[in-house]
Amino acid sequence: MKLKLDITPDLVAMMAAEIKAGERAVGTATREAGNTLKAAWRAQIVGAGLGQRLARSIRSQTYPRGRQSLNAAALVWSKAPAIVGAHDTGPLIRSRNGFWLAIPTEAAGRGFRGGRITPGEWERRRGMRLRFVYRPRGPSLLVADRARINTRGQAVASRSKTGRNQVTAPIFLLVPQVKLPKRLDLARDAERAHEAVPGLIVANWVDAKL
Repeated sequence: MKLKLDITPDLVAMMAAEIKAGERAVGTATREAGNTLKAAWRAQIVGAGLGQRLARSIRSQTYPRGRQSLNAAALVWSKAPAIVGAHDTGPLIRSRNGFWLAIPTEAAGRGFRGGRITPGEWERRRGMRLRFVYRPRGPSLLVADRARINTRGQAVASRSKTGRNQVTAPIFLLVPQVKLPKRLDLARDAERAHEAVPGLIVANWVDAKL
């Protein structure tokens, strides 16, 4: 006697379809979690007053690229990790050579390409020498003598022969160290995104089967 067993529907086909649904669900959930985290970090940076340019440095990518997988992963990172990391941790910053940190005042203006100007760069660009002023209380100073303040509030060389409108302008504050305030909490948003992944997988898996 021969027995023939037919399984309807095809069990192998069902399992293959279920795996495909799982791959789509995990891939979609991972991509959504990565994009959500990217948006949250960008919002934090803007909310902390650090600007849209730094916020746009936050990027995300889902792996493997171009295909779905049960082992999908998302990477969220910054193209300016040193700056973002500093505002996330609030480090204590000291001078590399053990002397002073020079913090430019408004009268110093901006450096090359809008960056923070250094004392050496300021002297080269203005054609003036800075003078050290020690103060026992509060930060010491680097000042420019016989300067004038232009319409942009920056100190420049005075061409007056009578001394009219000449000032001694504080250009840099000198401090031994600076504690950068912690302005971001990236780990908080990362933890929230991580906790949301299982629910996103379930929701996308159900949608894939409907």
